[in-house]
Amino acid sequence: MAVPHVIADAAVVAKRNIIKIKRVPDLLVFTTLSPIMFVLLFSYVFGGAIDQQGGGAAYREFLIAGIFAQTVIFGATVTGAALAEDLKKGILDRFRSLPMAPSAVLTGRTFSDVVNNVIVLVVMGLTGLVVGWRIRSSWLDALAGVGLLLVFAYAISWIMAWIGMLVPSPEVVNNASFVVIFPLTFVANTFVPLETLPAPLQTFAEWNPVSSVTQAARELFGNIPPGTPEPTAWPLQHPEVYTLLWSALFLLVFVPLANAQYRVSTSR
Repeated sequence: MAVPHVIADAAVVAKRNIIKIKRVPDLLVFTTLSPIMFVLLFSYVFGGAIDQQGGGAAYREFLIAGIFAQTVIFGATVTGAALAEDLKKGILDRFRSLPMAPSAVLTGRTFSDVVNNVIVLVVMGLTGLVVGWRIRSSWLDALAGVGLLLVFAYAISWIMAWIGMLVPSPEVVNNASFVVIFPLTFVANTFVPLETLPAPLQTFAEWNPVSSVTQAARELFGNIPPGTPEPTAWPLQHPEVYTLLWSALFLLVFVPLANAQYRVSTSR
């Protein structure tokens, strides 16, 4: 099938998924209320404890990039859960019976989740501004930081798409992804400086791609705290490059795997 037809089909699938956001309470809550809750809780609960003299203001500057990274990564799990639900309900079988490109289903699904993450980042950014976060760099740098977060989350979405085609229910996707993503986002520089971690965890965190995407966003937003020591690990010295390398690797491996699994799952 010609590329323009594939793009058109993917756009239709993406539109269907975007419309679904406002009609499904769980998705609507995750897209609007959860980001606000995360920013407020981490800012005032952890911020007050960690930065007592500054009233949490300095910590909130440090925190927001980490909250952004964690939330868009967790947002990528929507891809897997939604595909597992569509597979369970037989919706993917209906798609297969239509004159459309098979790859459009997964492409449309992942692109719609990029839109969802854009909405999430806007909501979180506005909430961050309310609690005292500021962009200290240029707007072009800030947009580059947002773009890097979205690229990394998009790559994670394809991993979740593959998992969604493998497991029997959305609940399994959510549970399995939580077990993996939760420690990855906490054993990183998302919420605390790496210097505070024990040596083995610090080494792991330095090479954790979640740390690199957080570091890149933090640098591009201009939110590196004054006096912060220069990173010694290569991934954190070149966080943009390291993040893009991981994103490319995920896409090269899991786009073919997810599409192959889609054909297998819908042919049963």
